[in-house]
Amino acid sequence: MVDAPEIKHGLEGVYFTESGICKVDGINGRLYYCGYSIETLAGNSNFEEVCYLLLNERLPSASELSVFRKSLASERDLPDEVVMVIEKLAKSSDEMDVLRSAVSMLAFSDKDAADDTEPSNMRKSIRLISKIASIVAATGSVRAGRGYVRPDPSMGHIENFLYMLNGSKPKDEHVKILDTMFLLHAEHSSNASTFSGIVTASTLSDMHSAVTSAIGTLKGPLHGGADEAALQMMREIGRPEHTVKYIEEALAGKKKIMGFGHRVYKTYDPRARIIKKRLEELQGSADEEVRNLTNIALAAEKLMVDRIGKSHGIWPNVDFFSGPVYTDLGIDIYLFTPIFAASRIPGWCAHIIQYLRENKLIRPLEYYNGTLDREYVPIDKR
Repeated sequence: MVDAPEIKHGLEGVYFTESGICKVDGINGRLYYCGYSIETLAGNSNFEEVCYLLLNERLPSASELSVFRKSLASERDLPDEVVMVIEKLAKSSDEMDVLRSAVSMLAFSDKDAADDTEPSNMRKSIRLISKIASIVAATGSVRAGRGYVRPDPSMGHIENFLYMLNGSKPKDEHVKILDTMFLLHAEHSSNASTFSGIVTASTLSDMHSAVTSAIGTLKGPLHGGADEAALQMMREIGRPEHTVKYIEEALAGKKKIMGFGHRVYKTYDPRARIIKKRLEELQGSADEEVRNLTNIALAAEKLMVDRIGKSHGIWPNVDFFSGPVYTDLGIDIYLFTPIFAASRIPGWCAHIIQYLRENKLIRPLEYYNGTLDREYVPIDKR
């Protein structure tokens, strides 16, 4: 009798490829994009430069970044048929469903759609980075009753996103913080959505199909919806003075506190530390709602760290602090996960392009534990 193999549920601890794009050090709480620490990039770089870094695995020169930014700006506008779909569905459908369908439709108007060479995939990556941001902004604008706001090619990527979302030029401060949020979410190694995209690409499908797969995976609340759930919890708590009672009762009832714990990080998520600094700055400057949410978040974080952080290895992750920051920017909760997708697209594309260089169809094994040679009974005798 052959012994059953060891089953790695959820593929936990299984390596399927090599990559120099991202290093997640979950034990020490460190994150690197192409060798640069997330703290260094958040303090010195910006989302557009990070997009170039991830796709090319090196930082650009000034002239290269200028050309890259112009390429991004030139690809922002959406095909009329995609705008029509957004206008028809945005007010009545799940926003991630709208995004998934719109991205799939982009293939119809992309001249490189069926070309799977690396130069073609690079061109498609730039288009997708630009157009996914436009789709998300258009969805929010249409849902708010403003309709589709045409992009402004004179603006940077994040400035234009906020302009298309709100229909007015954003504050520099808002552009800066949202740029940091996009940068922090741009890449995170072989997470579920990235792996999903790679699996699709490994069949030699195409970039649009692979990214559509990744978006469908990100939609799941175990991956892309934790920041929504964390903000909903804060709103349920209501007031900062209610935080301790809520958290203690939740812990006593073994209820999951959204935004805490991570599959990889066994210590404080370095991205959460960066966002926490922003929250601390908001305590005295934001409006009453945001100050309230901020004080709840910081109180809950302190209690959770003191109670179970060190003893159980359950620490705040990037999702926990995101909700109050997005709220301060005037971004509604239903756009949180689509914005995650608009941030993560350079990471998805970078991994897909890299994997295809030495592609091998991803086809894991499944151990069969059922019976064999069962007798077939005709239907009239069952």
